[in-house]
Amino acid sequence: MLRLANKRIVLGVTGGIAAYKSAELIRRLIDAGAEVRVVMTTAAQEFITPLTLQALSGNPVHLELLDTDAEAGMGHIELARWGDALLIAPASADFIARLAHGHGNDLLSTLCLATRRPILVAPAMNQGMWDSPANQNNIALLINNGIQLIGPAAGYQACGDIGLGRMTEPDDIALAVAESFQTGALTGFHVVVTAGPTQEAIDPVRYISNHSSGKMGFAIAEAARDAGAAVTIIAGPVNIKTPDGVSRIDVISAQDMYAATQQCLERIETLDSLKGQVIFIGTAAVADYRPDTNATQKIKKNPDNPNITLQLVENPDIIAEVAKRSPKPFTVGFAAETQNVIDYANAKISRKNLDMIVANDVSNKQIGFNSDLNAVTIIWPGGSKTLDIASKHIIANGIIQHISSLQ
Repeated sequence: MLRLANKRIVLGVTGGIAAYKSAELIRRLIDAGAEVRVVMTTAAQEFITPLTLQALSGNPVHLELLDTDAEAGMGHIELARWGDALLIAPASADFIARLAHGHGNDLLSTLCLATRRPILVAPAMNQGMWDSPANQNNIALLINNGIQLIGPAAGYQACGDIGLGRMTEPDDIALAVAESFQTGALTGFHVVVTAGPTQEAIDPVRYISNHSSGKMGFAIAEAARDAGAAVTIIAGPVNIKTPDGVSRIDVISAQDMYAATQQCLERIETLDSLKGQVIFIGTAAVADYRPDTNATQKIKKNPDNPNITLQLVENPDIIAEVAKRSPKPFTVGFAAETQNVIDYANAKISRKNLDMIVANDVSNKQIGFNSDLNAVTIIWPGGSKTLDIASKHIIANGIIQHISSLQ
């Protein structure tokens, strides 16, 4: 779904009872980072109001082919150029027929003729209408013209029939649209991501750790996968589902993560096809120190000595060691700081021989640990770029796009 980040979707809504699902579909697209503009046919307005879809999309709904108010802002040709994809959901049998035969007698059909972007269609109609020879001929024309069908699904229909013709569910439509944006920017690369905290044991029941949730690392892993890379994520103790198509290695301590990272890179380096095409992204909040001893039994309170002293020793610097490897992976670090964020990040990129670093201020509760939002500054030798506050999925997509531009 990260492929929808920053994408512009024109959603066409045609007449049919399934039009009520368009409201949920808009939310799914926006939640995935897309911007949505809605075009409604006259028939669609009998089933759901433009005001509803305007409130959900955050943009005016386009209704008429020749609307002087709309033309002053975004005319129909400009709207066709604006979108990265044109999605029609639901698509009625009537609209499919007009689309198949190149009609341009309303705003939505005109957009379909004018756009040079992908067109995706989610049919919704009675099962008898779906199976009719005329409709199937129209569907064949759409496919021959390079238009992608999403569904339909089978099941109970509003008319009481059971069969093929139901509009595909909004979650599945949004996923299909996302998958149509395969970028391929990192095809042929293997991306290794570390994510989450580490836990440094004091005794069998206590440990030292931090507040990292792992959300940023998992979002980056998903974005790298969507860009066509093979992806391995090495995760500390987090409660996050592994993205589809991503390999996962679970670890506990910093030493565990260090060992897993070295073993993973050694395994990848044996593949001749990946020489010079390995990217390491260290998003994990790795503990800098660990107790020098790990008590074998739970440490008890001592009434005679209420204080306890822990001797700490330094953990291996995972990302610095990765940057020393030969051949060196393209190495990306993270600087999660609470003050002087950019200064610390610049010092870190030089000291650890990194190719790029992503700096963020974790003292800001809106974008700190456990938040679903982030805002970062990307720094590389010779330049920097700020990504303003957005969901971690959108930020991850921006980071991966920039990494791909440096390859």
